Amino acid sequence: MSSSPSSSVIEARKALANRLVEIRKGAGLTGAELAARCGWHESKTSRIQNGRTVPSEEDLRAWCAACGADDQVPDLIATSRAVDSMYTEWRRTEHSGLRAEQESVAPLYQRTSLFRVYASRVLPGMVQTPEYTTAVLRSIQRHRVLVDDVEDAVDARMDRQRMLFSGRHHFGLLIEEYVLYAAVCDSSTMAGQLGQLITAASSPFVSLGIIPMGTERPHLPVEDFYMFDEAEVAVELTSGYLRITRPPEIAEYVRTFAAFASMAAHGPHARSLITKAINALG
Repeated sequence: MSSSPSSSVIEARKALANRLVEIRKGAGLTGAELAARCGWHESKTSRIQNGRTVPSEEDLRAWCAACGADDQVPDLIATSRAVDSMYTEWRRTEHSGLRAEQESVAPLYQRTSLFRVYASRVLPGMVQTPEYTTAVLRSIQRHRVLVDDVEDAVDARMDRQRMLFSGRHHFGLLIEEYVLYAAVCDSSTMAGQLGQLITAASSPFVSLGIIPMGTERPHLPVEDFYMFDEAEVAVELTSGYLRITRPPEIAEYVRTFAAFASMAAHGPHARSLITKAINALG
């Protein structure tokens, strides 16, 4: 896996920049000549070619026109939009409240057959109780969202849960044992949530693994991630989320998930770890 999820965005930008360099060279132009034809400063060409400046769609059209490569414009614009959509700040998705974000992912969830989730901070949304979800979303709302629509957002997540557990979806959940003790809500809510986790684990559609505290491992991804079949991975960051769709990168997450699954406790051992956490609540 990349050393940092943000490196995926950097690599994608560099790949786009390299394509533009190839188009320029194919046209037999120097950077200065291309800049003159586009009507901008030579330093802008340099920044675009080095991946330091993300070209606008107008920049891409001008670049291709200068190189006699207008046929490349549609694909370059599509690539640029894909790069731009890789990283999204929470403030962009949450500016009107939390419910819109919950509803926006419903189509992706609906068309996914196999979910694989690695959770190191809070329990996965698809197995949360309404009370636990309320505590988590309320904390987010107080921290960074001006609009208070937490109740509506909780309802939207619960609606999605009912759709997910219709029998058409399967889940592989890997949870760090620490999450069973994370104080994101009061003890009563946490006890109910852990009980719900045991219930969810009994479903034939759910494979639950708990990674015990102190487990030695070759590496630990800092960020939680959600895999939607092998079509997309969503990585949750502090400032936003990263959407990964490149097959080679997705394959790295598949391998990482498999490695972590081999370290996790499953079945009765996993249930005993959850029960231990419940007992610790008193």
